[in-house]
Amino acid sequence: MRFSQSLIPTLREPPANAEIPNHILLLRAGLIRQLGAGLFTWLPLGVRVLQKVERVVREELTKRGAYEILMPFVQPAELWIESERWHVMGPELLRMSDRHDKEYCLSPTHEEVVTDLFRNNVSSYRQLPCNLFQINTKFRDEIRPRFGVLRSREFIMKDGYSFHLDEETFNTTYQAMYEAYAAILTRLDLDFRAVEADPGLIGDGDSHEFHVLAQMGEDALAFSPNSDYAANVERAEAIVEGTRPAPSQDLAKIATPGVSAIDSLADFLKIDIEKTVKTIVVKGMDSPVALVLRGDHELNELKAARVPNVEQPLVFATEQQIVEAVGCKSGSIGPLGLKIPVYVDRAAAILSDFCCGANSDGFHVTGVNWKRDVPCDQIVDIRKVREGDPAPDGSGPLSIVRGIEVGHIFQLGTKYSRSMQASVLDANGESVYPLMGCYGIGITRLAAAIVEQRHDETGIDWPKEASPFDLHLISLNADRSELVRNTADQIYSDCFDAGIEVLYDDRSERPGVKFADADLIGIPHRVVVGERALQEGKVEYRYRRGGSTNIEAKEVLGRLTT
Repeated sequence: MRFSQSLIPTLREPPANAEIPNHILLLRAGLIRQLGAGLFTWLPLGVRVLQKVERVVREELTKRGAYEILMPFVQPAELWIESERWHVMGPELLRMSDRHDKEYCLSPTHEEVVTDLFRNNVSSYRQLPCNLFQINTKFRDEIRPRFGVLRSREFIMKDGYSFHLDEETFNTTYQAMYEAYAAILTRLDLDFRAVEADPGLIGDGDSHEFHVLAQMGEDALAFSPNSDYAANVERAEAIVEGTRPAPSQDLAKIATPGVSAIDSLADFLKIDIEKTVKTIVVKGMDSPVALVLRGDHELNELKAARVPNVEQPLVFATEQQIVEAVGCKSGSIGPLGLKIPVYVDRAAAILSDFCCGANSDGFHVTGVNWKRDVPCDQIVDIRKVREGDPAPDGSGPLSIVRGIEVGHIFQLGTKYSRSMQASVLDANGESVYPLMGCYGIGITRLAAAIVEQRHDETGIDWPKEASPFDLHLISLNADRSELVRNTADQIYSDCFDAGIEVLYDDRSERPGVKFADADLIGIPHRVVVGERALQEGKVEYRYRRGGSTNIEAKEVLGRLTT
C-alpha cells in the first residue's frame, strides 16, 4: 500500500475527546474515526489490524474442530421471548419494529438464533457434538460508551456455541476453547490472565474470563502469586480466618446526631472501622432483605444477587421502602431486632462487641454480639475480596491487578435448549436437551487491548501477528533523487512478489514527519531509503523493539523472512 494513495489521517496532537492510550493512539495513528457516541469507522490501517486478529482467531478455532457460520445481525423478538430474555436484557437491547409492526432487536449476542438454527437442523445424537462460531457485528446500547472502541455500542466479536449430549464431550470442548483463547492471546504476544468469572445474564454455570493486563483495565482480578488461582474479584471467594471472640462488652445505645456514613461513625465514636457493621437493604422476593457487612468491606453485588430471597437482578431498596420496612433511614440501620430476613457476611459474622445502627434515626448501638443479642443463622459470602486476603486454595495472600476483558467462555447447561425446546433423540430414542457452551472474544476490543498494553511514548508497538503490515518502507527526498526512488520502488516490488505486506511511505513530506508517523503507526520492521546511506550501497533497517543498522538493499527480504 502506498501511503500517498491511502487514507491514513495521522494526528500530531492527542484529540480532546480521548482519555486513555489506546483511544488516543488509534485516533492519532489514523486507524479509527468516531461517527457518534460509541460508533466508530475503521479506516484502512485499522481494517487490516482487525483482519489480522480475525485470522489468528479463525486458525486457532478451526484447529480445534469449530466450524464457521454467519448469522443475521437483526433478530426477531419471538426468539428472545421464548428464552425469557426479552425483558431481562433491559435497555442494552436495542428494540425496533418493521413496517408490519413486528418486533426485532439488534444482536447483542446470538444464543437464541443459534439454538433456533440447531433445533431446526439437528435431530439425532449422532450429529453431536456440534461446535459453531461466527465473526459478526454486535450492538449493545451502553448507557455510557467510553474508552473508544473498548466500550463502544457497536463492535465486532467472535461468538461461538457448542451442543453436547453429555458432560464428557462438553468438558472436552470447553477445555479446547479455553486452550484456543490462551493460544490466541499468546500469538498476539499479550500478557494475560484467565480467571474464574461470573456468567451474568448469558450463562448458567461456570465460566472463565480472559483479561489483558493493563493499568486502566475496568476489571479487578484477584490472583495468587504462589499458585494458578485467579478470579475476577466479583467471583473470587472471600475466605475468613479466625473465630469469633467471646463477648466482653454490654449493649449501649448512643446518640449519633447527623452521623450516617460508616467512616464518620468510626471517627465519631473513636473506634476502629473494623469493629463496625453496615446493613444494606435490598429488594427481596416477598419482603426487603438485609445484608450485613463489616464496616470497611464492599458489597459484591453479583454474590448478593445469589442470596436466597433476593430479587434478581439486585435492586437496592429506596429510602421510603427502608423506612417502611425498618422504621429509620438508611444511615441508622442495624441487624438488632430487624423483622426482615437478615444475611450476614462471613467476615462480619466473626465480630464481637461491634457497633451498628440502632434502627432509630440518630442512634447507634455498641457492644453488640451475635447470638447473645442478635441471631446469626444465615452466614453468606457477599463481599469483594481485597489485596492481601487469603487465597481460596490456601496458597497465601491474594494480589490484585487490573485487566481488560477480551474473552469469556460460559457453561450454559440446558438454559437455552430447554426454554426453546431444542431437543435431540439419544441412543435409546429418548428426547433430551443438549448441554450448551458459549465462547466469545472481542475482535475490536482485542485490537484496542493490544494498543493499551503495547505502546510507548512515540506510538503503538504492534505484535507481528496483528500488525497492519510487515514492513514500513520510507523513501527520503525521492522527488529529488532518482536513485532513492528507484531503490525504494524495487524493494517495494520485491517484497510484494515475496508476499511481504508493505506500507510504502512515498509522500513528499519532510523526513521528520515520516519518522514520526512511522513511530506512531508502529509496524515492527522499518527500512529507510536515503541518499546518504545509498552512497555506500546501503539502506537503514530498524526493528521496532531494537536498534537500527545499515544493510544492503538485497538483504531486506532476508531480514523479514527469518
